[in-house]
Amino acid sequence: MDRGAALRAVPESFAGGRFPLYPEGMYARRRRAYFLLMGGCLFLFVSAWSFVRLWSVEAAVAMCVVAMVIPPVAAIVANRRGPDDRWWDDPSGDSKSDEWWDELDGKRPPGD
Repeated sequence: MDRGAALRAVPESFAGGRFPLYPEGMYARRRRAYFLLMGGCLFLFVSAWSFVRLWSVEAAVAMCVVAMVIPPVAAIVANRRGPDDRWWDDPSGDSKSDEWWDELDGKRPPGD
């Protein structure tokens, strides 16, 4: 195998930054939701201590408390499984691979 064979084996759309391994729009939808939530968190935090504190320190603190809760929620939303999303332990369709993973996960005894 020559030096560039591994790079040529990677699908062109994957190497170009697009991710065809995911179902239609799943990755984009989850990524968009995550960045919207984190953008809102950043906006709340920066605006609280930039100009809201000039009028009300209590409001700025409340905004920071809300901003503190957003990152875990964003992580949960971004990693949530949708109804059409394939999950890591779903069968792949390759019977040999599925048998091998079932054996490793303890779902099937070895040599069965």
